[in-house]
Amino acid sequence: MNWLSLLGLDAFAARWRANVIEGAIAAEDRVALARLEWRDQKQRLRQLLVLTIVVAGLTVVALTMLSMAVLVHFWDTPHRLLAAWLVAGAWVLGWAGALAALVSVMRCMGNGFALTRQELAQDWRDIKERL
Repeated sequence: MNWLSLLGLDAFAARWRANVIEGAIAAEDRVALARLEWRDQKQRLRQLLVLTIVVAGLTVVALTMLSMAVLVHFWDTPHRLLAAWLVAGAWVLGWAGALAALVSVMRCMGNGFALTRQELAQDWRDIKERL
């Protein structure tokens, strides 16, 4: 004898079962999405670390070269001057490129887990509408 059908609760139980299954599938999807976004976030963190080291190293080198260029500027021959400024200019260009890449990666860092947050916000709106 099926007590749920006798009491008229079989549709209610089926609806709850369907909701639990749907919730489990949705939770699984959200976890998969969070994993994908965490992988992307780790990649950006690695890039940020490498570029920070590169910018720090190139800053030291650029400042050293710039100092040498200024010192050489006051030496006797104009060939030393040209060479020193060209080397210093090359280091400054390398530093500027690394700095631009670092700023670009840092701007992307603020958008971590954007898709997961968006999905969870949509889920929360759906839950509130059902209540």
